[in-house]
Amino acid sequence: ARRGATALDAPSSTCQPRPPSSTRQRQSTTGPLYTSKKNDRARMEKSWEHMMGEDWREFRAHLVAREHVEEDIAMSGSNISNNSKKNGKQQQSSTPKEVGKLISGAISSMFSKGDASKKEEAGDTAMATQAKQKEDLVNIFEGYAIGGATEFSKIEVSSSCSDPFMDDEQCHIIYDEPDVKLDKHRWAHPLFHVEPGSILVANEKLGGVFHQTVVLIIDHNENTGSTGMVINRPFPGNLIKTASDTESNIDLSLKMAFSKAPVAYGGPVMQDQFSTLHGFGEVMGSKKVCPGVFVGGSSQLMQEVRRNNLHPTEVLFVKGHAAWVPGQLTREIEKGVWYIAAASADLILRYAGAPVSKDDNPSDLWADILSCMGEKFENIAVAHSGRGDDRMLP
Repeated sequence: ARRGATALDAPSSTCQPRPPSSTRQRQSTTGPLYTSKKNDRARMEKSWEHMMGEDWREFRAHLVAREHVEEDIAMSGSNISNNSKKNGKQQQSSTPKEVGKLISGAISSMFSKGDASKKEEAGDTAMATQAKQKEDLVNIFEGYAIGGATEFSKIEVSSSCSDPFMDDEQCHIIYDEPDVKLDKHRWAHPLFHVEPGSILVANEKLGGVFHQTVVLIIDHNENTGSTGMVINRPFPGNLIKTASDTESNIDLSLKMAFSKAPVAYGGPVMQDQFSTLHGFGEVMGSKKVCPGVFVGGSSQLMQEVRRNNLHPTEVLFVKGHAAWVPGQLTREIEKGVWYIAAASADLILRYAGAPVSKDDNPSDLWADILSCMGEKFENIAVAHSGRGDDRMLP
């Protein structure tokens, strides 16, 4: 034996054979150090995606906002054109009535003013000529009418796009500085189709447990059906209280680690089951619903809480969920039960620790999202809001 060695010392490589390579590999990919590295990488990837602006939903929201601006401009131009036509008709309709007065007034002025009138007309003509000369002088130095150029003349370039796979218009959309500013914290717009990560905003006429709810779509398939969770019905207590007061099968270790975590009603299906909604990252056992929004992975999140990398209030425990058989959700949307929308990650994670700004209505997510969706939906929010999110039944 080595001098000074004890029974607690690690044995040398000559005393004990090394485990097989398959065992070593299995240990290296299942141990706590490996999983913590995976969790760190997941969080880093989410942060990089946010910093680099790689949220394709934000890009789509930019395009939708630009379309709205262009529609407003086109509408304004149409109104101006209609007003000018209307004024022109009014002038034409009034002209015949005034013809007699104009002729008689002109004849009387010709005979009454005489030479004085001629002098005034000559003076007016001279002043008009001088003004026209000044205007021409200004225009000529701006390049108008020089060498056949007009105010619309420009130097044509074959292509200003350095990307060989795009035309000029596509380059402008992708690379130009956006002319419409998008609040990355607070945006929402209507959609014409359901997709994972989209939200269903309840029609103002819908009653029952889904009255004024916001449902996050987790999975959607026309052949297998759809699942989602209500995200704006917080329970009054935290996880330790809710799990103790109601029927649930939540693990005791999770209950203790996330004792202060918020809890929300997720839907009428499987009320004894809890899901987790968070923005930490795509850890092992979780699913990325859309950029910045994840569900599941509670065991890995518990490790991050113990490592002080995650606060319990940054995870929303959702009790139960909503489900639709194939074709059911499509029929409900066709009947007007739901408004389909895309929304920012911060709006979706309102009750999962996302920041709240001064423009937000922190207690009414239903009205907040409708207000972001445009004038028609904003009017609905103003007319029907007031109950707020902090309630269980209509």
